[in-house]
Amino acid sequence: MGMKIQYFSDYEGMSTKAAQLIIDAVKAKPELLFCAATGGSPTGMYKALKEAAQSDESLFEKMKVIKLDEWGDVDSKHPVSCEYYLQEHLVNPLKITPDRYMGFSADAENPKEECVRVSCVLQEKGPIDICILGIGTNGHIGFNEPNLQMTDHCHVAKLAPSTLLNGMVINMTKKPTYGLTLGVQDILSAKHIIMLVAGSGKEEATKHLVSGKITNDWPATHLWSHPNVDCLILG
Repeated sequence: MGMKIQYFSDYEGMSTKAAQLIIDAVKAKPELLFCAATGGSPTGMYKALKEAAQSDESLFEKMKVIKLDEWGDVDSKHPVSCEYYLQEHLVNPLKITPDRYMGFSADAENPKEECVRVSCVLQEKGPIDICILGIGTNGHIGFNEPNLQMTDHCHVAKLAPSTLLNGMVINMTKKPTYGLTLGVQDILSAKHIIMLVAGSGKEEATKHLVSGKITNDWPATHLWSHPNVDCLILG
């Protein structure tokens, strides 16, 4: 199957398509493990999932959620944290109970130990059934930044300058000093990946993604090595 690329003329259409892929998967396997990304790209999709949950309260009652990544050195209650975003857009609307929600803590005192903890959780609860991804302006997925070598598993990531211009943190006076993220192999171990490409400044990253050439300079291109990717592009 490989990567299936679809283009959408409007954000709502892209979001609805992504949500339907998830709803179909949850109906087939209610207890699936869902890896959740944050940011502007998936917000519309989460809104559509919320609407689905309102019309069928039992739809997501067994689904498990793991966070893709988290800003380091940011309070989990701060509005820019991935934790705050996911509580607002996914966890609370879909009534994901604490026993079905896992991932990096933004408040972790020891980031490396936190990565080991999440690796163990993923090993126990995984593999991921559906992984949601956005793409950074530099082609990153999660906080897997362009590098000479990709990191396979959960790790503390040095954030690229372009990542610190992300809309979630651009206005912070004290920027995050690192990121916590699943590694490239953790992502590629997912059974199904849904990549959402939306937002400004991503033209270059998108061009490299759709080219099909795998390179560490544009980490998202590694998705071409996966057998089941839906790539939904706005534009």
